[in-house]
Amino acid sequence: MSTLTFRAATAADIPALITLVTSAYRGDASRAGWTTEADLLDGARIDAQGLQADLAKPRSTILLAERDGHLLACAHVADDNGKGYFGMFSVDPAQQGGGIGKQMMDAAEAHAAREWGVSVMQMTVIDVREELIAFYERRGYARTGIKKPFPYGDERFGIPKRDDLRFEILEKPLVVPA
Repeated sequence: MSTLTFRAATAADIPALITLVTSAYRGDASRAGWTTEADLLDGARIDAQGLQADLAKPRSTILLAERDGHLLACAHVADDNGKGYFGMFSVDPAQQGGGIGKQMMDAAEAHAAREWGVSVMQMTVIDVREELIAFYERRGYARTGIKKPFPYGDERFGIPKRDDLRFEILEKPLVVPA
């Protein structure tokens, strides 16, 4: 098996990104992996307009992990007012559990520290996703105690199936290269 390669996404990658992220989070196909949100949310997880906006932002990268030209994982990494932002983290459900996600996280964290000199990476997680939060904690992230309301009524975040969702902020210190 060949190693993963990492690169920044371009507009040409948008259709493949929509397919990957949707497969990791929404609908029955997402149930093949453990990152599914299918019991929590319906609707789109991302759209072409939002991806194009992320690609166009300064100090923002959608990082891709590929093997032999096949997209296996992605993450959106950005400088958010001096702190790194880590989001849209997706791994092909059929490939989950094999270490690709950990490699993707390492590459994203290194990118943020190297490119923008940020010393902290933050992410937002739906607070009822205890198994996912535990995964991030094993990777060095910690709960900040900051919770934000879920944006009910804003379908850009999905169509909730529950009325008790909130976002929780996790963060991790990064080593900035000298």
